[in-house]
Amino acid sequence: MSNLRANRTSASRFDVAVVGGGVMGCTTALFLARAGMRVAIVERGALCRGASGVNAGTLTLHMTRAALVPYAIEAWKMWMNTGAWLGQSVLATAAPGLSLAFTEAERGLLQQRAAARREFGAQIDLLDRHAALAIEPGLNPAMLEAAYCATDGFASAYLTGRAYHAALSDAGVRIIEQTAVSGVERVKGVFRIRTADETVSIEATRLVMAGGVWLEPLLAMLGIDIPVKTLVNQLIVTERMEPVMRSVLSIANGLLSMKQFANGTVLIGGGWQGIGDRERGGVETVPDNLIGNLRLAQHVIPALARARVNRIWLGLESETADAMPMLGALPGLPGAWVIGCVHSGYTSGPYMGRLLSQAILGEEPAMPLFDPARLIVPPGSSTANTVKPA
Repeated sequence: MSNLRANRTSASRFDVAVVGGGVMGCTTALFLARAGMRVAIVERGALCRGASGVNAGTLTLHMTRAALVPYAIEAWKMWMNTGAWLGQSVLATAAPGLSLAFTEAERGLLQQRAAARREFGAQIDLLDRHAALAIEPGLNPAMLEAAYCATDGFASAYLTGRAYHAALSDAGVRIIEQTAVSGVERVKGVFRIRTADETVSIEATRLVMAGGVWLEPLLAMLGIDIPVKTLVNQLIVTERMEPVMRSVLSIANGLLSMKQFANGTVLIGGGWQGIGDRERGGVETVPDNLIGNLRLAQHVIPALARARVNRIWLGLESETADAMPMLGALPGLPGAWVIGCVHSGYTSGPYMGRLLSQAILGEEPAMPLFDPARLIVPPGSSTANTVKPA
């Protein structure tokens, strides 16, 4: 028994260890492995079954932070061509995106948000009521104005994990699932990763922290204090119904996102919060928030009054103090990197992972990274920058 135990806990040496198996961690691992590195990825659950597997799968520029639009555009191209780089389809579907205004206040916000995103390269046009109804006849005609973007669509978040698992396996990545990391230490330039059940021990010359909402405690293992807020988003899916929409719809105030899949189900989200936290996950829905979300959806598409709810679930989303990503090298720890907390992270995730892999390989990233040093809370301080971008 002791020999078996020793074999199970003996350390394996890799060029890179990635902690966190969501879209960003998996993409980073995939491109590093294809570049010839020995890579291990450690995930506390199953690959892409945390935030990357339970989100709405929306691929949109309307709800992406303005400064992240260039990244989202490149990621959208990757999603629409997963067969070429990921190896299989995740049912990515291109569809027009409409963000709507029903009040004068929302109209002002719509115009402001569209202008901000256009500055960063988004092709967003403002449409009057009649032009918007020509694109989406099922809209409530009380709508005043719409912002239109052709670079929109959605993918199957559920299929994402399957696709990444197959691609990583083919690339020779060691995949360690259902295994939580309990500690990390750096000894003589080597990172040693311990797991909670003590059955796996990983050593690597480079480390990538990609743990989403778990980045705060993971970085604390390295002596780095970066607060990470956990959002508990409620999502709703209806039973199958006749076609009632053919675009991806949102509201200027950001409280609604919905689309209809080929099987007739309608997925409704928008960041309405449930009850839960990082440690417990999603615990309980908030009925008033569910009702508010459904009423807003029915207001936008009146035909949804005939829909019946099939399932409700909760998904966790991470956010930094300034609502911008962590993407880059960790200060004071040569060989250590972090990726995560990307607003609309599913949309931009593949491209963010690709950029980080370029940096780790010593190449010049195609776009600037987001230095995590700006977010570190100095010893003795309890707050970080709280200014959020548009």
